[in-house]
Amino acid sequence: MALAATATWSQTPVEVPEWAEENTPPPPAYSKDRLIPVEMPSYVTLQVGVDPETLSVGTTDGVLRYVVVMRNASGSTNAAYEGILCAKGDVKTYARAGSDGKWIAVQNPQWKPMTDNLPSRHAYAIAKQGGCDGRTSSKRDDTIRALKRPHKQYD
Repeated sequence: MALAATATWSQTPVEVPEWAEENTPPPPAYSKDRLIPVEMPSYVTLQVGVDPETLSVGTTDGVLRYVVVMRNASGSTNAAYEGILCAKGDVKTYARAGSDGKWIAVQNPQWKPMTDNLPSRHAYAIAKQGGCDGRTSSKRDDTIRALKRPHKQYD
């Protein structure tokens, strides 16, 4: 009888609360002077860095949000305010800024797999270099420490 009760219990579905993204705060101010470099594959010609003061992890949604700054060979810079959902391996761009630093919100931002054929693989690099701890977002301070550690160059 106990065996039958155990079998029935193990087949009872468990309700998992549906994931919902928190209200995303507006893009934070950032500084090009305090960027932590992100190691990128050798074929990427951009220099990429994250402003550690912009890093946050959502308390209920677990999304790692940050500002990433990209500098090309001629010295012009662009920035993006993004979120990484480690649980699914997805990234979302909320806003972009050109060299003038003025944010322009992305209309209807969508979650996309970090491993898609995106113009730059910086979100994947950020996740691998400390933004994600497996399928969960690292804590803010842990992410900053991990990003500051030297990483192997990869292709």
